Amino acid sequence: MTISHDMDPMNEMVLRLTDLEIKASFMEDLVDHLNQIVVRQQQQIDRLSREVALLRQQAPDSGGGFRSLRDELPPHY
Repeated sequence: MTISHDMDPMNEMVLRLTDLEIKASFMEDLVDHLNQIVVRQQQQIDRLSREVALLRQQAPDSGGGFRSLRDELPPHY
């Protein structure tokens, strides 16, 4: 009877260890998945940054930045 009593805590420890290993495995998969997302987002940010740089090169210089359309008169005036 003493042997079965000693096995219960051991079995409990084995079950807890198994649960922790399962959780660690799921966490590792999640981290890998999130890492893939971060890599894709960084690639997208890099691509968009290049596009913005190209658009800035193509945009005519308007002499100082922001221009409000309210400052321009409509064509019928």
